Amino acid sequence: MPTATLAATTVHAPLVSRALLLRFVTIVGSSLGFYLPLSVVPMVAEAAGAIGAAGLATGALLTASVAAEVATPRLVARFGYRLTLAAGLVLLGAPTLVLLAAPDLAVVVAVNLVRGLGFGVTIVAGGALTAALLPAHRRGEGLALVGVVGGVPALVALPFGVWAAGQWGAGTVFAITAVATLLSLVAVPGLPGRTGGAGGRGGAAGDASGGGSHGVVDGLRDAGLVRPAAVFAASTVAVGVLVTFLPLATSSTSVAAAALLVHPAAATLTRWVAGLMGDRGGQGRLLLPGLLLAAAGLLGVSATGAPAAVIAGAAVFGAGFGVLQNATLALMYSRVGPEGYGSVSAIWNAAYDMGMAAGAAGAGLVAAGAGYPVVFVLAAMLLVPALRPAARERRLAESR
Repeated sequence: MPTATLAATTVHAPLVSRALLLRFVTIVGSSLGFYLPLSVVPMVAEAAGAIGAAGLATGALLTASVAAEVATPRLVARFGYRLTLAAGLVLLGAPTLVLLAAPDLAVVVAVNLVRGLGFGVTIVAGGALTAALLPAHRRGEGLALVGVVGGVPALVALPFGVWAAGQWGAGTVFAITAVATLLSLVAVPGLPGRTGGAGGRGGAAGDASGGGSHGVVDGLRDAGLVRPAAVFAASTVAVGVLVTFLPLATSSTSVAAAALLVHPAAATLTRWVAGLMGDRGGQGRLLLPGLLLAAAGLLGVSATGAPAAVIAGAAVFGAGFGVLQNATLALMYSRVGPEGYGSVSAIWNAAYDMGMAAGAAGAGLVAAGAGYPVVFVLAAMLLVPALRPAARERRLAESR
């Protein structure tokens, strides 16, 4: 194909393909599987244990996710997308059925460990494939669209899980989680098993991970990847605090459900806006505003006795988090070729889950002695160190 024709084909390449539509189905399934019980399991853990048990349960989920995320490039290189995604969805959804019986704390933690493995496998195996399916010149917009597809179920599932547990019991939430997650398996056979030379976790990511975690280790030596990942990780610490302790910090289930609704709603909206702005003006310019919005939102949430402040704070925090989600991921993908997509997916998702795990577990210890308002203020303060790498990224964007 002549060069001019190839360039024209690239410019006019459609954003959404059949393979991406099928990928959307698995994104919805994994999103429901993760978010429906996310704030419900800590409530069950707290009832089965003591103060701090909620953080232990969420910490187990996210620590297992990180372990799976590091290992997934090798799994996909060996087994391909379809089998790996199917296994991840099964591990994410099926174990919630064990929680239908009144479980003790050890069972809750064990179930969350298995679910964490499933989520880590699913999210990383699909992440690199998603990047390979998107036109490079519209990647920020494409990732924003993917964020909307995953964000809308999260928007509904997180508050619905809390509400449904209060109305019908936690067992109903766990049953719905299993069914919704496992139903998404119908889309897996239509996904590509490998992406060949085009990149992604079956081809390029397989190359990047041929030495096990070699691609991930190399990525962690690259300051251009570590800076945005560190900024994002700081914000996910705050997310771990919010989703784990907000239902426990407020005296009203309806307030908690409303706050957990506006948080992902705002994140979904600003993720889309950030995708469009980042493609045009540079992703690095968006990190500082995202951090400042997130910190301001957490300070609002810390007024746990004022429902309006809690709900507004959750919305502002969600807005900042949505910006950081899209800008950091798009920025990292822009700094590697297709052979590095697997490393970026693993590093970014590990930053997500390690941050959430640290926030949930660490805040549980603080909450036992200092109370929930202090926990949210401290979460805001933890964003301050991330201002330095965010400022560095802004300077780099302005110099181009």
